[in-house]
Parts: sequence; structure tokens; C-alpha cells
Amino acid sequence: MDKIKLKSLLVPGDITIKQAMQKLSETQERILFVVNKHERLLGTIMDGDLRRGIIKGCGFGETIECIMKKEFLSIKSDMHGEEEFVTKMMVENKIEQIPVLDNNGVILDVILWTDLLTGKRQSAPSQKLESNQVVIMAGGEGTRLDPFTKIFPKPLIPVGNKPAIEIIMERFYRYGFHKFIYTLNYKKEYLKLFLKENNFPYQIDWIEEKDFLGTAGSLSLLEDKLTDTFFVANCDSILDINFEELLNWHKDHNAAMTIVGCHSEVKIPFGVLQMADGRLEKILEKPVHDVTINTGVYVMEPCMITYLQKGRRMDINELIDIAAGKEKITVYPIYSGWFDLGQWKEYKNSIEKLGGAEAV
Repeated sequence: MDKIKLKSLLVPGDITIKQAMQKLSETQERILFVVNKHERLLGTIMDGDLRRGIIKGCGFGETIECIMKKEFLSIKSDMHGEEEFVTKMMVENKIEQIPVLDNNGVILDVILWTDLLTGKRQSAPSQKLESNQVVIMAGGEGTRLDPFTKIFPKPLIPVGNKPAIEIIMERFYRYGFHKFIYTLNYKKEYLKLFLKENNFPYQIDWIEEKDFLGTAGSLSLLEDKLTDTFFVANCDSILDINFEELLNWHKDHNAAMTIVGCHSEVKIPFGVLQMADGRLEKILEKPVHDVTINTGVYVMEPCMITYLQKGRRMDINELIDIAAGKEKITVYPIYSGWFDLGQWKEYKNSIEKLGGAEAV
């Protein structure tokens, strides 16, 4: 690994979970190496470790020492050239990075799985197509995006040179999910025309609401179509995540529903007064609160549909409240990669992050 890149992945054990999340986001890697002041390797942190820590209740301000893995695989520097051994080690343990240490445990290098493939002829793997369906909720009026939605439906709002729903389908298709069902209502003919006229490599179906059924109610119309684990995605929510890993998380947790939640900072632009027994304790000047926001993307089991009444309006928060006492509902936390197109301010911010502002 490039020395500058390696340095960027070395962190002390006293940084917070929030700082580790930011570091992973900045480096675009999936692992950090926790070292002491002499760069002796103490442990590793992967995005999955952060996710599990948050689920277990670790606060964003806690240090990574509470979640880092202190047991890890490594090789000595004199084994660096033994490519066959290292490759076997990575395959057997299903790891993509392995640190190289000197006799004192100081990290000298990191071998990446992609490094081992350099110079070797690799045939492109055929994409595995998954059978799980993706329901895209596209029937709302999108009033927060007026005046655009007075003319076109919200799912066709442009992101660069493509409408939002085309990008959503592309993101799922990267991981083999190619079966899409749309719930349609407002300006549905525009959407049907768009889906018919484009030669997408997907299976696309739709159902039409007679009335506006809220953010969950239209699922009641799909009871006969959704017989296996399925995704639900709002048409104004773009995620840059591995949907296969999300599905595996859902299965591993034996959940009836998994909600994708993204970390966000809520900044209060005022001094906040903390009081006790009628007396001022202190003033927090412009505090920042760390919260996890519902992204509007879910994985569900068919049993969730049984909590809906066919043709009756229900929003997703109501469905969650009803089912929570009887079913296991979990959260899949992410720390970046969510682009919200639901309001003009968020839309403009998302366009800038996606790099398509100049095309809109």
C-alpha cells in the first residue's frame, strides 16, 4: 500500500466513534488500524464494527477502544513475498486486507486483496441476479418540491442527466437486484411512459393506488406479489451502499424489518440553557447533537404486510409502531452515502455531493 495512504488509515485508540466514521468516509476505505504512538498495531476497526457498536448502544462520543477488534490476522515482514500463502490466508478467512508487521508489532504495510490480483488475468465475474424484489414508493404528490411537481412527478426529478428513479435502480442493480415494483398514483402516466419507453435491463411492474395510501399503505396491494424478503425505497432517497450486505445484515439478525439509518449532526444555532431545580446550571453555546435519521429505505419480510389493511392509508411510522411490539425490527446504521431529494435544500446539497450540479 502507498505509504501516504497507509498513514491515513492509522488512528490512535482515543478517537471517538464519530471521528472514526468521518475518517472512513474521508479515506473511502473500510478499515482503520489502531496504533500506539510508536505505530505498534493494537487493533482494527471496520465499518461493520462501528455498525454493531452503534446498535449495541455505544455513543458517538465514546472512544473506539470499546469496539475495536484486538485479535487480528497479520503477517511478518519477512513473509511479504509469499504471495500464495497470503492469498490462501485471505481466502480462508474472508478478509480483504492484511497488515504487515515487524518483530515489534509495528505496522509497515498493508496488503490488499486487489494487490494480489495485479498483473494477473482476471475474467470478469458474471453478475449474480437476485430474486428479491424492490418496491419503489412513487405515488406521492411531492408538494415540498413545488413548482417542479406541479408539472412532473417527483420520481422524475433530475439528478445530473438522469431522473432519480433511474439512479435508484442502477444502485440496486450493481448488486444483482433487478426486480422492481412501483406504486403509482400522482401523475402516474408520466412514470408509466418513462418506464415503458426506456430499454432497462430490469423486470419492472407497477400497481396503481385509487387513493393516496401514505408511505406504507400501498404495500397492502402487493400481498400476492411479495412472498419473499423484499426492499422498500422512497423515490427521493438515493443510497450509496452495498445492498447485498444490507440484506445479509437483515437475515443475520432474523428481523422482520430493517431500517437503514444514517448518522447526522443537528446543529442548534443558539445558546441552550441547562437548568435544574429552577436554577441555571450552564449554557451550551450552539451545541451539536448526533442523531440517526431514517433514510426511507427498508428491508422487510412478507409478515409486515399483515399489519396493513388493504386499501387503507398508513404511513411507515404507524406500521413500525404497530409491528414493533410483535416483530423484531432492527436498524442498519450508515455514516455517509445518503442523498435526500425530498426538499429543495436537501436536493441542492445532494446534487452537489453527487457531482451533477452543473448538469441540472
